[in-house]
Amino acid sequence: MGAATVAASRLAEGAAKSKARLASPHAREEGGVVWDKAPCRFCGTGCHVQVGVEAGRVVAIQGDQHAEVNRGLLCVKGYHVGLALYGKDRLTKPRLRKGDELVPISWDDAIEIIAKRVVANPAGFAMYGSGQWTIPEGYAAQKLMKAGIANNQIDPNARLCMASAVTGFLATYGVDEPAGCYDDLDRADVVVLWGNNPAEMHPVLFSRLMDRRSRGEKVVLIDLTTRHTRSSAFADHVMLFKPNTDLAVANGIAHLLLARGTYDKGFVERHCAFRALGDKPTLEGDPISFDDYRARMAAYTPEKVQEISGVPAASIRLLADLFGDRTLRITSLWCMGMNQHTRGTAINALVHGVHLLSGHFGKPGDAPTSLTGQPSACGTVREVGTLAHGLPGGLVVTNDAHRREAEEIWNLPPGRIQAKPGYHTVELWRRFSTPKEQGGDIDTIWVQVTNPAQSLPNVHALVDASRKLPGKFLIVSDVYPTQTVRLADLVLPSAMWVEKNGMVGNSERRTQQWFKMVDPPGDARPDVWQTLAVARKLYDLGVPGMKDKDGKFLFHLERDGKEVRFWEYDRFHDVNVDEALFEEYRRFTRFKHKDLAPYSEYVKARGMRWPVVEQPDHTWRETKFRFAEFDDPYVKKGAGVEFYHSTTKDGRAQIWFHPYEPPPESPDAEYPFWLCTGRVVEHWHTGSMTMRIPQLHRAMPQAYVEINRDDARRLRIQSGDVVTLESRRGKLDLPAWVDGRGSPVPGSVFVPFFDETLLINRLTLEAHDPFSKQPDYKKCAVKLTKRAPAAGKPR
Repeated sequence: MGAATVAASRLAEGAAKSKARLASPHAREEGGVVWDKAPCRFCGTGCHVQVGVEAGRVVAIQGDQHAEVNRGLLCVKGYHVGLALYGKDRLTKPRLRKGDELVPISWDDAIEIIAKRVVANPAGFAMYGSGQWTIPEGYAAQKLMKAGIANNQIDPNARLCMASAVTGFLATYGVDEPAGCYDDLDRADVVVLWGNNPAEMHPVLFSRLMDRRSRGEKVVLIDLTTRHTRSSAFADHVMLFKPNTDLAVANGIAHLLLARGTYDKGFVERHCAFRALGDKPTLEGDPISFDDYRARMAAYTPEKVQEISGVPAASIRLLADLFGDRTLRITSLWCMGMNQHTRGTAINALVHGVHLLSGHFGKPGDAPTSLTGQPSACGTVREVGTLAHGLPGGLVVTNDAHRREAEEIWNLPPGRIQAKPGYHTVELWRRFSTPKEQGGDIDTIWVQVTNPAQSLPNVHALVDASRKLPGKFLIVSDVYPTQTVRLADLVLPSAMWVEKNGMVGNSERRTQQWFKMVDPPGDARPDVWQTLAVARKLYDLGVPGMKDKDGKFLFHLERDGKEVRFWEYDRFHDVNVDEALFEEYRRFTRFKHKDLAPYSEYVKARGMRWPVVEQPDHTWRETKFRFAEFDDPYVKKGAGVEFYHSTTKDGRAQIWFHPYEPPPESPDAEYPFWLCTGRVVEHWHTGSMTMRIPQLHRAMPQAYVEINRDDARRLRIQSGDVVTLESRRGKLDLPAWVDGRGSPVPGSVFVPFFDETLLINRLTLEAHDPFSKQPDYKKCAVKLTKRAPAAGKPR
């Protein structure tokens, strides 16, 4: 018997024991270990791993050499991802708060409690998820809330990390997500980092650039940043700017392109229009002429930009030299630095505008590309639309035609979907933490796959306050006892990663699939089952929204002419529920040309980039480069480049003018330092998984405050000293690290947010972008006071 056949038979045997129905065609057996494909559980890069399973346990991880994303390479987190399943404190039973304790209860009781909370006040029930939801999980939650409960109160933690990228894409192109892909990194002559640190945050992608250099290729790397990072160490040019002044830098580049006449006149005339905000600011803006645009940019001379931003005028001229040279290919990359910004939509639009104005668009290596931090921030949040205003496939609840399309696909009676968006994340939690009589109309939040008690800004006001209010009920589905779990009224133990089937979508529009490989511990169950079980309980309780217009269960599923009772957990694996949900969701993806292939195609592949279009020979072809005629099947012949979802309905992208404006909070005499927060290479987000991986915990055991050497000398602080960091919202004691892995500029400090014992988000500001509603974690004012020395020095 061949190795593949042996592997398939062993997977099938294991599947039978766990009632999983399908085995992967990629399975192979070596030395008693069965290997199969899956995307990594952590960031939005979407690296593929080979997962080795023996005796029902993940025992090994390898980089997948057949995966285009990572070509066999993984980062330090990826190589240890299998250990994330096996922390000693996994949640294994549902628990209900009684007094100060969380006591075990049955799943039946837990599901009934949730359903009764909905019945008691459907308008006050909300779901809060994340870009860690798989596509089927997010789709089920979306349908439950928008089609069933019908109150639109669903939002994700991705509101905190990439919402401004979304609004920037929408304002520029009329449709979300990057036009380019990771292949641009292999073709670019110049890569500009706009306030991000891919050497630590997206190390596998960064390695593609360094690998090219090691082969003798010239790749110019420019680091626009507010602090020296590991990425800075590899940069040809490090350009330090004052927080919030990146808008001035982008405008300075555009100013010189116009003043010198080095902008791409032909590209602009054929493919672009100009916009600015009017008296009533909207994402569509008001049209302005090219001459008006030029006049508005006239103030942003290199010297003026230097005065505003601190970036030398010579550096602004260098950037304009590069963008003005169309023999080069230029890729811009950004992540949280541009997105977690009270002007996030504006700076996103301005960077797109620099590329459009200069003609560095639509060719391999010429692309403005945002990166994401979660495995399915794109696939689930942005594409499935699990936002308070969203519907699947890029549709929105405020559009009458979009609601009708969704009601048709979901077979709903007309008018079921509400036109009013739900609350965005900050507002949702503010209302949950506000007494009912003062406008706190959200009384129940069901949290899945995220940890808001650690990740939200100003958690004192947005989360902690709710725990003191009568009638507020917090439900949390998770795998470990996170900070949010500890505050919860009801806790549901969840299956994680390869303990369930799944699909995700990464930062380059690549949709990826995997099968369940091991069983979850104890009574832990998949989030998608939890959502569907609550929906069925609501149906059984007679809630009208749980029926379609024919009177059938909203999630009705048949097999061989009989209804599948998948809400009964021992029947859940009788069918592949993921496949059924995905095939229904696919119907939405064609409206905005985000076409997805059938589920079976993703089983065979290491992901495909949408739009994925069926060919005459019935194969399915992915699209690497959107809006470009040479690769995008939706571009009209002869157009060259076409922005077919243009907000002006004429195939043109919008080049925006946005002025520089100061931040909402800046250092002053009382709070003289800038605070910036972020991540480190060893840990992911709030550390609930990576801090339980011994190797990663040992490498970076706690958070710290990174201090500039000159500031430390002036304040007589040494590495290892404990300092008190205080903002207008809270204070925190942390060990100091003087010019450690990174180096802040004088007058600024940096703190990572992975450590649940050192909650830096008690200090951060909840001020947010007016369009994306994304908070600004990257800048607020703090003061620094030396405390007693600590025993150890942070590593």
